[in-house]
Amino acid sequence: MKRIAALMLFVALSLAGSMPAHAENRKIGENAVEAKRAAKQQQKYGKKQAKRQRKAAKRAQKAQKRAAKRQHSR
Repeated sequence: MKRIAALMLFVALSLAGSMPAHAENRKIGENAVEAKRAAKQQQKYGKKQAKRQRKAAKRAQKAQKRAAKRQHSR
């Protein structure tokens, strides 16, 4: 029983070792395309974050003006 289990394990490991890794099968231009896509996605995310920050600053400024107005009117 133990011999069969050991033999099965050996076969599974030898098959896994003979299979090429995914990174080895890549074409020359694939990494560049992937990097470009990632850079574009990062740029898009950066723009979105900047827009959120601008909106939050605008909201805070508006709230501050309102609070100042309330204080002034008292």
